[in-house]
Amino acid sequence: MNLIVVTGMPGAGKSEIAKAASDLDVPVIVMGDIIREITCRKGLKPTPTNTRITMLEIREKEGPGAVAKYCIDAILKLNNDVILIEGCRSLAEIDVFQSYCDNLKIVCVHASPNTRFNRLQERKRDDAPTDWESFKERDIRELSVGLGGVIAMSDIMLVNELSLEKFQIICTNTIKELL
Repeated sequence: MNLIVVTGMPGAGKSEIAKAASDLDVPVIVMGDIIREITCRKGLKPTPTNTRITMLEIREKEGPGAVAKYCIDAILKLNNDVILIEGCRSLAEIDVFQSYCDNLKIVCVHASPNTRFNRLQERKRDDAPTDWESFKERDIRELSVGLGGVIAMSDIMLVNELSLEKFQIICTNTIKELL
């Protein structure tokens, strides 16, 4: 089995490459959805504070690769030649995924902080930061769990400062190259 692991800071555009994969019939597992789901199962709204607490609790109790371990059952059930994992945040998670696949490629999506902040504001998701300060805090939190290491070890870096349409073409071409 081959895994395409997508990483990047919040709002960079990871979901666009996941959508491109899905459009090409590649199954997608979104790690952030797992955190939001666990937060909701605890009876909490998936606010930035609640998802932060949930993410940190899981990693503290179960180790730095814990969120990836939650994905393994879904990966094994899919039983597909290629699967895309969106939202990897640590090298420990990469190690977990690596132990379950033959080939792993890390794709990083990058965008400037201002671009990402504006996108997150437009998204209007429950866990979107409400102001610049909470946005910076979220970035620091993401980096504190090891996201910078995954970004540094990426096999492919996609810079997303283009129009949505142009970036979607880049994403589709990247997935096709990896298949």
